[in-house]
Amino acid sequence: MTGASALPLSLSPDVTEALDAGRPVVALESTIISHGLPRPRNLEAARDFEAILRDRGVTPATIAVLDGVLKVGLTDAELVRIAEEDIVKLSVRDLPVVVARGGSGATTVAATSFIAALGGVRVFATGGLGGVHRGANESFDESADLTVLADVPVTVVSAGVKSILDIPATLERLETLSVTVVGWGTEEFPSFWLTSSGERLDWSVPDGAAVAAVMAANDALGRRTGILVANPLPREDQLDPAVHDAALAQALAESEGLSGKEVTPFLLQRIVEITGGTSLEVNLEIAANNIRVAAEIATAWAAHR
Repeated sequence: MTGASALPLSLSPDVTEALDAGRPVVALESTIISHGLPRPRNLEAARDFEAILRDRGVTPATIAVLDGVLKVGLTDAELVRIAEEDIVKLSVRDLPVVVARGGSGATTVAATSFIAALGGVRVFATGGLGGVHRGANESFDESADLTVLADVPVTVVSAGVKSILDIPATLERLETLSVTVVGWGTEEFPSFWLTSSGERLDWSVPDGAAVAAVMAANDALGRRTGILVANPLPREDQLDPAVHDAALAQALAESEGLSGKEVTPFLLQRIVEITGGTSLEVNLEIAANNIRVAAEIATAWAAHR
């Protein structure tokens, strides 16, 4: 009987050096590059996201799977591959297959969190978390983002979950999974394009130092669970609520008859089309806003340690 194969994990030199020196690192997902934005805007955005971190003295660790290797930190040439090649979207359950086949793919929130934890990166900035889908009582459609967050010690900065999902059910599920949820300067859970979903939160934090203290307490308690930092857009930057509500209602009506993996991409694309691209611009600001907050948290975490 042979021993276990070596973990196919590769940290970039920049990420390795930063972690070894105790400097701040923030993980970034790659699905937003490959599937979330049109070309060539996606590559521009990927570079811009990394620049936001570097400008704040934080090392970016964009995560993907390339040629069967779990990558924590990408070169610019690898960013180009993610942006320009037609690659699949990978959740955690897909990783064994793509690694075994030496394949490539962009990582979802779940897969990014999982790989970040393997690499020792503790803070991750994304746009919106996946959640419980509308009608999940019949379809059982629930994102793996939630269950993975219950199993990995990564702090995820997110603008809540997209309003196409069942937000109250998502919060209930996070509670069941014992995932700590805190609002960044708010006691209301955001709903991605909108500053608030109307759902109340139990806890709020004022700054990165407060989040770092929660992370340290979570570790001290021996919990291997993630922490969700719900970071709302300022009201002046949110999508106009009337435009949002009308677009969402139309997209949901048009999605009747779709199921499974077809639903979310259809709804997101239709909302972009119905809003004339405005929702896409708000999406980009959401990602940038979350990256700025994650940079503050990672810096505080590095100082705390």
